[in-house]
Amino acid sequence: MPEEAARHILSSFESALDNLRKDVLMMSSLSSRSIENSRKGLFDRDEDFCNTVIADDEQIDLLEIQVDNQGIEIMLRFHPFASDLRNVIGAMKTSVNLERVADQSVGIARRARKLTALQALSETAEIEPLFRYASSMFNDAIKAYADGDIELAQTIRSRDKELDQLNREFAESLTEKMPQNPDSIRGFLELIFIARCLERIGDQAKNIAEDTIFAVSLTDIRHTAGEPNI
Repeated sequence: MPEEAARHILSSFESALDNLRKDVLMMSSLSSRSIENSRKGLFDRDEDFCNTVIADDEQIDLLEIQVDNQGIEIMLRFHPFASDLRNVIGAMKTSVNLERVADQSVGIARRARKLTALQALSETAEIEPLFRYASSMFNDAIKAYADGDIELAQTIRSRDKELDQLNREFAESLTEKMPQNPDSIRGFLELIFIARCLERIGDQAKNIAEDTIFAVSLTDIRHTAGEPNI
């Protein structure tokens, strides 16, 4: 192959991969905004924030389809191998997890909208730590993906266990209060489901981190008990 043609193909591949990553990062930005807007909708009791989350979900869905199509086109056209192939597959898998994060944010927004029709509950404030923890995990997972930061990605697995524990404690606390507060049971249930959505956002963040570790180092830690040796 002539040197000029080889440089052209290389440049085209790098451009295609760069566009793929940009779409994934756009999805991550929108998904992060959806988490924050769902939080504002809940704590501000503001349906406009909730409706924004639901409206943004369509754009995130379209971006996921676009990333998937781009990834397939890159593989068919350029036949990448080794780290290049892992980067393409990693971007496609990350977009799937981002779409699921957006879906969980929609779930929070819809339940927050229901809560605005009920009497305000002081227990709503108790879910704030879960929001902070899930958002922090998600943002760090995206940073690890964008920077190829294995060390940061490794921290997210243990943090996911902590979020699981926070979710259990929150659900147990509200369940114990239900017999003494029968008029608040519906609201308590909505809060429990919101906490579960946040716990699942943590799961998606963990998935993104694990896929990042694999894309960068070819180390699969999904079914291992400890941290990988890299």
